[in-house]
Amino acid sequence: MRRVSRIAVASVATAALAVTVSACGSSSSSKSAGGGDKNLGLALAYDVGGKGDQSFNDAATAGMDQADQEFGYKSTAVEPQDGESDADKVQRLETLAKQGYNPVIGVGFAYAPAVKAAAAKFPKTTFGIVDDNQIKASNVTDLVFHEEQASYLAGVAAAKTTKTNTVGFIGGVDVPLIHKFEAGFKQGVADTKKGVTVKSQYLTQTAEEGGFSSPDKGENAANGQIDAGADVVYAAAGLSGQGVIKAASEHKIWAIGVDSDQYKQDALAKYKDSILTSAMKDVAGAVYNLAKSVKDGKPQTGEVRASLATGGVSLSDSNPVFKDNADLQAAIKKAAEAIKSGSITVKDS
Repeated sequence: MRRVSRIAVASVATAALAVTVSACGSSSSSKSAGGGDKNLGLALAYDVGGKGDQSFNDAATAGMDQADQEFGYKSTAVEPQDGESDADKVQRLETLAKQGYNPVIGVGFAYAPAVKAAAAKFPKTTFGIVDDNQIKASNVTDLVFHEEQASYLAGVAAAKTTKTNTVGFIGGVDVPLIHKFEAGFKQGVADTKKGVTVKSQYLTQTAEEGGFSSPDKGENAANGQIDAGADVVYAAAGLSGQGVIKAASEHKIWAIGVDSDQYKQDALAKYKDSILTSAMKDVAGAVYNLAKSVKDGKPQTGEVRASLATGGVSLSDSNPVFKDNADLQAAIKKAAEAIKSGSITVKDS
């Protein structure tokens, strides 16, 4: 039902894009390109999976909501459309900038070409992109993360928890960004306990095939890994990760969530006892900080990369089973301190 709803919303938004934008806040036209007389707030253009993914996009939404509450903004967020082109994304971002939203943020690396094009046309608007650092422009901020560091800690947790000495990694799409999650996880496992096998699988080769937006694909992949002996499965797969968590719950093994603290997500409440921990990245904080910098008149620009040292990536401890395990907590703390000090360098591929 959720997927149908997102498609419907996206279709309406696209049909009306030249006039207005489908939003969770409010939208209005501005008098001039790149800001108008008053900044309406920030604008999010969601990645595949859209709002309600309980992960990446919802984290960005939390940052937007915080900015609205503190600054009195009426921000907006736009859902993706299945099969949309880069030209569709460019039009979406340009419309948001023309209406007077600032900053305008593309949530996900797929927005890179569109952000580059829109930023060139609207130099007075600050643009942000999450998970890409290839755009070099004075009005673009690349919001990126050391995902491999949090994933290393997830690997430590998996290695300390497994009883079958087999754990799994499920990536949504076979792209360099998700390779970082896999590399860090594998290294954390290997450095913690010898003899543990990591089974890896990617759901699709491209995002258009649904790797980040298909819980059924995630569930099927997790079932296969569990059948092969995995008793801890880590998913970096956006909305598809919900299927991995569901499978873990049904088989009474552990799942490790991603991006947000998935133990606390309402939509996953019935599975939370199977969510050992989550490898988090503070997308909410990155979105909020960019909005604040614009409001303060000193917009961030260039690459802003979050790490364990900055608190921008971390491992959640909401599950009491995880939090109250002294041996596990000690291992996590030791590994985190070693990464922060530089004595452990985590691979990103």
